[in-house]
Amino acid sequence: MNLRTATLSDAAAVARVHHTTWVTTYGNILPPEFWATATLERRTTTWERWLANGAAPVVAEVSGEVVGIAMSGDAVEQDDVLPVRGRQLYLLYVLEAYHGTGIGQALLDAVVAPGSGAQLWVAEDNPRARRFYERNGFVMEGTRIVDTTTADLAEVRMVR
Repeated sequence: MNLRTATLSDAAAVARVHHTTWVTTYGNILPPEFWATATLERRTTTWERWLANGAAPVVAEVSGEVVGIAMSGDAVEQDDVLPVRGRQLYLLYVLEAYHGTGIGQALLDAVVAPGSGAQLWVAEDNPRARRFYERNGFVMEGTRIVDTTTADLAEVRMVR
């Protein structure tokens, strides 16, 4: 496994991981109408824009293939909810075939220093991810939001 910062030329590979993990994780949670517009092509365009504008996710590669992505940064207000930590994990996705291999852990440690204070938002109905974050010292903070831009997906805040 190799970790490195993504470049603009990685947009399609990063989008593929992001989209595939969303389909795998939320395919049965989010309604079909959501998936009509949440396409790989749209995700690729979004990542092209983000990377061109300075986003710097870390990617995990195995045999030259991007199999995971993670990104953190300064914590921001979300849905009128003020941050409670200075750092925020914005995303961490690993293809299902690589779950349990340590790639998720390596990505988390690469973007949020082990043991450091941070916050994240995780889908309420994603127990696997919540357990992963709990193993890494994050606890439920009690704040819950409903993301109306993502078919009313409920998210809860975890902090460390």
